[in-house]
Amino acid sequence: MPSLWEATAGPRPGDSALADEVHADVAIIGAGYTGLSAALHIAADGRRAVVLEADTVGWGASGRNGGLVSGKFRVPFHAVAAAYGQDEARRLHRTGKKAVESVGDIIREHGIASAGFTMCGYVTAAHNGPALAAQRIATEWLGSALGDTSSRLCSAEEVAAETGSSIYLGGILHSAAGSLHPLNYVRGLASAAAGRGVRIYERSPATRMTRDGAQFRVDTPQGSVRARQLVVATNAYSAREPATGILRRRYIPFRSAIIATAPLPSNVLETVLPKGRVVADTRRLLRWYRRVEGRLVFGGRGALGREDSQVAFDRLAADMATAFPQLAGTRIDYQWSGLVAMTMDQLPHVGKLEDDVFFAAGYNGTGVAMTSLMGRYLAMLTRGEMPELGVIGRPLAPIPLHAFTVPAVKLVTAWYQLLDGLGR
Repeated sequence: MPSLWEATAGPRPGDSALADEVHADVAIIGAGYTGLSAALHIAADGRRAVVLEADTVGWGASGRNGGLVSGKFRVPFHAVAAAYGQDEARRLHRTGKKAVESVGDIIREHGIASAGFTMCGYVTAAHNGPALAAQRIATEWLGSALGDTSSRLCSAEEVAAETGSSIYLGGILHSAAGSLHPLNYVRGLASAAAGRGVRIYERSPATRMTRDGAQFRVDTPQGSVRARQLVVATNAYSAREPATGILRRRYIPFRSAIIATAPLPSNVLETVLPKGRVVADTRRLLRWYRRVEGRLVFGGRGALGREDSQVAFDRLAADMATAFPQLAGTRIDYQWSGLVAMTMDQLPHVGKLEDDVFFAAGYNGTGVAMTSLMGRYLAMLTRGEMPELGVIGRPLAPIPLHAFTVPAVKLVTAWYQLLDGLGR
């Protein structure tokens, strides 16, 4: 079954597979948001960029995500201040704001209207009392310490009016957030990059990367790229090919699943997300949802294994019916899943892996906006410039005992499912 995004996306751009040797200033592995944004900004400098993609443009997380555009991180800013200092929290906060702005800037500059980008706002709905108390602390700190009043605490009645669901105790309304069609956005990035001379080779997995004097050579099954610099932009899919395995032990892959209903009758649709917001809850294995062309798209964490899981899809449908009893038994037209790269500090990272090898990864499920900005930062790094990175510029070290992380994640996920089911 294809995803809703595949079924509703515009034409697929891209070149054929690489079949000879080509030369570039920068070779980029991965044709998702990060890699294509980097290519677009590198080409704007007048440098030559070549992008290699093992499958097709946006095949990974960039074409599978929920389309939320937010400057939010998994770690609240007051926790960042406690761990790294208030200046670092302020810097990270600015980065989040810039990330959202970068999406709008790219879409306007390159005419990617098909992305359907709108600043619709985002509600984080509290599923229990402790979560609501934590939201109050985070929101008040944002206003007092950073002067950010774009988020406000909402009562249970206000959240019910925003979401159409009465199961929450309150929440936060974030006005500086939006949504888009994720696959159309990444395809728009590819078209914009190609228009600036970037060569994008699909179905060209990077099977080997070697240094050859002052250059790198990246081999594919039928060809190779020689370049002075290399950008690894494969994020949660870095383990798929030998040449990108350098990132594999630096994150924990976590599967996220999504379902999309059949078009809802108008009398039902008007009771679900009446204000058109995107909503996510505060459970450990969060659930999120948004309306798309008369359907409800409902997703969340907790899918296990390397492939799609019908159990995970059925669990999402049950949780959807809990939030919206009127949708019980509604036909599910689409279901799909993809990988999220989780880091130990729950923050994204960007920087240098070794001399002339750069990367950005670890978006922890909030990467649509951040990846767009990271592409610009990668272009700056390859020019020898240093953007304002702060905590996200710290090295992303390999995780000790990485081989045990997948079974550990399964155990933790099962425990979280139990706690979430008990409302804890």
